[in-house]
Amino acid sequence: MSDVMAGLLQAGLLLVALAVVYRPLGDYMARVFSTETHTKAERGLYRLFRVNPGSEQHWKTYASAVIGFSFVSVVFLYLLQRLQPILPWSLGKEAVSPAVAFNTAVSFVTNTNWQSYSPEATMGHFVQMAGLTVQNFLSAAVGLAVAVAVVRGFVRSKTDRLGNFWVDLTRGTMRILLPMAFVAALLLIALGVVQSLKSGVDVLNPDGSTSKIALAPAASQEAIKELGTNGGGIFNANSSHPFENPNAWTNLIEIFLILVIPVSLTRTFGKLVGNTKQGYVLLSVMAGLFTAMLAVTWLSEAHAGGPAPLAAGANLEGKEQRFGIGLSSLFANATTGTSTGAVNSMHDSYSGLGGGGALLNMLLGEISPGGVGTGLYGILVMAVIAMFLAGLMVGRTPEYLGKKLGKREVTCAAVSMLAMPAVVLLGAGIALMNSGNLAALNNPGAHGLSEVLYAYASAGNNNGSAFGGITVTNDWFQSSLGVAMLLGRFIPILAVLCLAGSLASQRKVPETAGTLPTTGPLFGTMLAGTIVLVAALTFIPALALGPIAEALA
Repeated sequence: MSDVMAGLLQAGLLLVALAVVYRPLGDYMARVFSTETHTKAERGLYRLFRVNPGSEQHWKTYASAVIGFSFVSVVFLYLLQRLQPILPWSLGKEAVSPAVAFNTAVSFVTNTNWQSYSPEATMGHFVQMAGLTVQNFLSAAVGLAVAVAVVRGFVRSKTDRLGNFWVDLTRGTMRILLPMAFVAALLLIALGVVQSLKSGVDVLNPDGSTSKIALAPAASQEAIKELGTNGGGIFNANSSHPFENPNAWTNLIEIFLILVIPVSLTRTFGKLVGNTKQGYVLLSVMAGLFTAMLAVTWLSEAHAGGPAPLAAGANLEGKEQRFGIGLSSLFANATTGTSTGAVNSMHDSYSGLGGGGALLNMLLGEISPGGVGTGLYGILVMAVIAMFLAGLMVGRTPEYLGKKLGKREVTCAAVSMLAMPAVVLLGAGIALMNSGNLAALNNPGAHGLSEVLYAYASAGNNNGSAFGGITVTNDWFQSSLGVAMLLGRFIPILAVLCLAGSLASQRKVPETAGTLPTTGPLFGTMLAGTIVLVAALTFIPALALGPIAEALA
């Protein structure tokens, strides 16, 4: 079977699998976040932590809970890394340095999972399991909770309450992420992904010497790494490592896990607002953007210029031969179209246009289909902006889902939308102005610029993938990228919760003959156009100096 046919077959199987689970999973998640009943285990946790599950929170209280919980998580994960030598299963690893510990703690709590270290050489099993894997669950559950709170803003009327963050966090973790990750981990183990508490295994080299190959509890972390759109690998090679992703079947399952919750959340949105067509429109926009960027990346890698790609028939540098161009491009598009950041190939080795496609996925705001929760509230922000622009064109007050979009609502949406571009462009600009950072670049010219732009786009969008040609181990990059992760995560969360609170306080307005329908192709086209227009106006100058210049060279 040719590489093209193998890629198309996997893409087709992926589409079928997502279609099969779309309705049942989306409906299930809607029930999880709308039911008033609590399981016995949940009630036990509420008593332990003195949470009243029947009380609901103002948006400011909800936001304070998100920020407070995340702050405690950062401190806890930082301390775990610093105290590693005295912890069990440390495997003799030293304490993680302060700068790396700070960057890693922020990275995993913000769902970024940027890794500026080699996991096999730096982290013992206890920190991996009790620290990083736990945050893989919790950071994803925070995104789910915020997304549901935003949807409640559209659904509710004349109230200042958005639900209870602690209840939403608990339900997202225990009813959705834990059971799905458990099943996925068993399936990955059955297909050859490693799950071991040993430090490694000795192997005999051809010259008679021995080497140790690191082992780890990979399958349990791999499952939630992909399902929670986290992306941090337990091995340095991430999902190109045969212990994390040994064959085409595990590759397909991992891509499915990356996409399944963000895609199904559009169905959840439709169910919660009482009109499933609203969810279908958002899904169609996500699917259109995903398909377009996949085509750009795949074609660019299959027909890259240069002597080596022409001799090999494609740009095979940095790609695992067991996956090839098609499966590598599909994985790269899925991981940058969401906030995952896992990789099964070296993005730095992609062609100018291929790497630019992965970069543009992030610069579009990671809404095709985006991360767990973050993709849904990200595209809803763009829907508010699109309806505001439509209102300006026809000269009437914009509305979306029966809620008027006034100054306060549009301001909140604009702050959420502009936070990421400000973090990316300012961070990359300041880094390039510092001549000491130029030594971190292994490539000059346009590709070197792309490496820096990609790093801050990855951090600001809480993605975590990287162009490996840039060395980010100095204190400047550790600190500045950590700050970019924090700002890129929490400014949009605060803005969308403010938006939700403002919407929830309104009374729903009835549809009239002048109301723009939001369930048809006109609105879908307008929403997609707004997403592309905002990204184009914001990033075209930077892209022209980086991946576009490289592609035209």
